[in-house]
Amino acid sequence: MDLDFTDQDIDRYSRHILLAEVGGVGQARLRAARVLVVGAGGLGSPLLLYLAAAGVGTIGLVDDDVVDLSNLQRQIAHGVADLGRAKVESAAAAAHAINPGVRIEAHRMRLDAGNALDLVGRYDIVCDGTDNFAARFLVADACVLARRTLVSAAVLRFEGQLSVFKPHAGEGCPCYRCLYPEPPPAGLVPSCGEAGVLGAVTGVMGTLQATEVLKEILGIGESLAGRLLLWDALGARMRTIRLKRDPACRACGPGAVLRDLSAHAGQAGAGQAGPACAV
Repeated sequence: MDLDFTDQDIDRYSRHILLAEVGGVGQARLRAARVLVVGAGGLGSPLLLYLAAAGVGTIGLVDDDVVDLSNLQRQIAHGVADLGRAKVESAAAAAHAINPGVRIEAHRMRLDAGNALDLVGRYDIVCDGTDNFAARFLVADACVLARRTLVSAAVLRFEGQLSVFKPHAGEGCPCYRCLYPEPPPAGLVPSCGEAGVLGAVTGVMGTLQATEVLKEILGIGESLAGRLLLWDALGARMRTIRLKRDPACRACGPGAVLRDLSAHAGQAGAGQAGPACAV
């Protein structure tokens, strides 16, 4: 592993290097890591900025949307000067303003059944910050097929949830479909455009998402794999519940039927609004 840091690198990451759990070797692991962030919105904004600040060497960013005034209440990677600009361009500029030493691979595109598996396979860890259930299940299924760790967060109104899904790591690690076998019926869960969301809630959950990504890269602490973190902002309560692997899961169970992403063909992808735990 390349431990050749410049004096500027040592100064920049000194608070990481001081941590016994990170040190120079851990910082080198962060520099060598490749992380894909799907969605440059309320979750993706703080997530991307903290990954860049931490020195994650290569960060892919997928979104096909442009910055709108209604985004600025929560999507902190963008500003008024960015209105009408592609979100991947705006967010990449914000990340580079914090840390020009990281590589941002901007993918201005909609993730779909035809491109998801290839794109997911290029990265070590995938982060879901999408705004509709079709995209969430697409990303989750692509991660199972590509054997990639998925760090997934969602918010709505004053609540958030977060978990890590890596069924390839062993029996104690369920996949997203073990928790949610199928998307809910259309219209059952409102979008944030219909129900609203407190902007700071997306900031907290995106930051927690970034923390779990860093833990996975560094191999430190207790992974959220097999657990679901739930946060109630109004009640100032946070709790975790245990998740079990579903032996009948169609994606990761012994009789799994998931072989490709053809079932997602023609559905909305990342970047297209729809009913979901929206950002």
